[in-house]
Amino acid sequence: MTDDATKMKQERDLALAECERLRAALDELVQWSDAYPLTAFPEPDFTKAHKVLRENGMTLDAISASNMRHVIKGVREIIDAARGKP
Repeated sequence: MTDDATKMKQERDLALAECERLRAALDELVQWSDAYPLTAFPEPDFTKAHKVLRENGMTLDAISASNMRHVIKGVREIIDAARGKP
C-alpha cells in the first residue's frame, strides 16, 4: 500500500469511528426523548400546579427553568462525550 493510500485508510477509519460515536450519541438522545411517555407521566394541570407552588413561595417558571437546566446539561454531556471533550 502506498503512503497516500495508507493515509487515506487511516483518515477513513477515523471518520468512521467518529461517525459511530456521533450515532451512539444521537441514539442516546432519542432514548432520553422516549424516557417519559405521556402514558406513564400525563401532563399536569399547570393552573393547579401554579397555584400550589405560588402558595408555597415558589413559581412554576423557577421549577421549569431548573428542570430545563438539568436536561440541557445532560444533553451537553452526551454531545461533549461524543465529540471527545471533557
